[in-house]
Amino acid sequence: MKIRPVPREKDPQADLACLAAAFAGLDSEAQVTAFLRDLCTPAELEALSDRWKVVPLLRQGVPYREIHELTGVSVTTTGRVARSLDHGHGGYAAAIAATATPASPESE
Repeated sequence: MKIRPVPREKDPQADLACLAAAFAGLDSEAQVTAFLRDLCTPAELEALSDRWKVVPLLRQGVPYREIHELTGVSVTTTGRVARSLDHGHGGYAAAIAATATPASPESE
């Protein structure tokens, strides 16, 4: 009978930290895009993109139904994003701040 190794116990926190470190170690949008394409299925990429797509609309106060009509993203998904924006771990806020374009001097 073939002896199989005993699988290691999973450590979700350590696994997530390792993944986060991989993202943090990338230097460019092109590298992140390539990593995401290698890491995720097309459906997973679509789901992630949909979530990010609704963020600016939620911040503008657009109603969920209107967001659905504009983007095709479900009201349920939009609600989950809104909940994370309001009560999440601050990841959306950090990404928003990191991708925000500085105001031009004439707009101040």
